[in-house]
Amino acid sequence: MTRTRKYHLALVGVAAAILLVALIRLITGADEITSSGTFAAALMLAVPIGLAGLGGLWAERAGVVNIGLEGMMVLGTWFAGWAGYQWGPYAALVAGLLAGAIGGLIHAIATVTFGVDHIISGVAINLLGPGVTRFLSEVLYKEGSPANQAGAGITTSPAMSSAAPELSLPLLSDGPDWLGSLESTRWFLIGDVAGILRGLTHNVNVLVILAVLMLPLTFFVLWHTSFGLRLRSAGENPWAAESLGVNVYRIKYIAVVISGAFAGLGGVFLVFVSTKYVEGQTAGRGFIGLAAMIFGNWRPGGLAAGAALFGYADGLQLRSQGAITSFLLLGAILLLIYLGVRARRADGLSALTVKDYTAMGAAVVGAAVLFWLWLTVDRLPNEFVFITPHVLTLLVLLVASQRLRMPKADGVRYRRGEQH
Repeated sequence: MTRTRKYHLALVGVAAAILLVALIRLITGADEITSSGTFAAALMLAVPIGLAGLGGLWAERAGVVNIGLEGMMVLGTWFAGWAGYQWGPYAALVAGLLAGAIGGLIHAIATVTFGVDHIISGVAINLLGPGVTRFLSEVLYKEGSPANQAGAGITTSPAMSSAAPELSLPLLSDGPDWLGSLESTRWFLIGDVAGILRGLTHNVNVLVILAVLMLPLTFFVLWHTSFGLRLRSAGENPWAAESLGVNVYRIKYIAVVISGAFAGLGGVFLVFVSTKYVEGQTAGRGFIGLAAMIFGNWRPGGLAAGAALFGYADGLQLRSQGAITSFLLLGAILLLIYLGVRARRADGLSALTVKDYTAMGAAVVGAAVLFWLWLTVDRLPNEFVFITPHVLTLLVLLVASQRLRMPKADGVRYRRGEQH
């Protein structure tokens, strides 16, 4: 399949998704599904997930599993909050990047130099990040300190001296709010597209724009430069890369440090949104970012789709808990689409295997159950609403796992001259 055709299919997929969501909104009457507020919230929630996923992408394309993204994000949030209240948002940006990069450097030293198991090192960093930040908070924000008098505490930093700048994109957001006027009409598809565009273009944090630009930049560097080719070769077959003169150790170090910097940048974004560091504000986004990267098949475009999906689910449950029930109907329709696609790919009933029949039968039962729940349940219990993004993460990974292809040497211990 040519690259041009892939882009065309991606655009068709986006259009089909918008049409499907608009149809669900029309059937259920849940206007929050395509409101500008929901998509603005989704964008804000997707960015830290996407940045953490980019961090995982850089490391794993070089053959280093990085489940320590959560701990690196925590380091980024604390140092961004500490520098931000003293010197402003730009200092917060630099401090968070450096803190995340240091976390990545520690992971690289453990895994690349000393050959520590990648999972064990990542777990250690996830424990180290919160521990170090809590210790620093108790030392620097203790009662009687200048920072404490400025409104800090053991679990929070003082507010930043100034807020991060926000921008509205030209043409779509200049002058009269014509997108808002179209959205208020709630016309089928037209009002939905207007709400989506308005949510994605009005009062956008400058770090959101930076994060979005990182996706095509990552794709260009990793797939269209000689450095990117060497990095990906280190993740596919480091010994073959070594035989061609690639310094695999250096490549892996660079990749993992960049990985930590991206995770730290995700932490900076969380501080920009809340204007200060708050203990526990990452809330597992590093792990969800890793899931989004796996869902995206270790590619920036798929990663963006995964982050957007998880951010949308999280944003919708924050904006309207009642609208979450519309996900039941959406899930039923998606299962029916999956059933149709799988049946079409089969070359007649005789070509179906036991696995095919099992998957198709499960899809039929699942669609029937979801449709029945949508008809009978008016409002989901709060406990189910709050775990919606995490359940969605598991379901998406379950479906996507059938087509995934990770780098061949991902997580493999590399030693120069010792090919396995």
